Amino acid sequence: MKNTKHDAPDQRAAAFAAWLHAELEARGYDLSGPRSGGRGAFAKDSGISPSTVGRMLRGDHITDTRVLALLAQALRVSLADVLVRAGVIDEEELKAVQNPATGTRRISPEQAADELGIDDEQSRRLFLSMTQTLQRKPPPGTGEDNLAEQ
Repeated sequence: MKNTKHDAPDQRAAAFAAWLHAELEARGYDLSGPRSGGRGAFAKDSGISPSTVGRMLRGDHITDTRVLALLAQALRVSLADVLVRAGVIDEEELKAVQNPATGTRRISPEQAADELGIDDEQSRRLFLSMTQTLQRKPPPGTGEDNLAEQ
């Protein structure tokens, strides 16, 4: 997977700042000037220091996940969205975490017993017998395929 989060940090930080600016103004914070009070009000409401809010709005690259978590909470948006917008992770990494690929590796019941550390001979025979029973398909029309529903 190509990692693009370090390709253009200045560009990403500027885009994040523009997004944050728009989000804050949409929520009624006045960011029209340095003394307009919006930055300070958001800092107070979010629990993020005023200097950190200022750095984010100026386009300084902020990657502290605690700050970004507070930001997500204050804006009522997902932390995942904030992490992607801040350039901490990219869309592909987010998708990989949200939808992990299942392995195609198949192992035998004997290998599973080994990996699970089932060494006792009786426990091992019981485990192998149970997994083999669960793996077999009952013959059609015998009613065995409906045993779990009874």
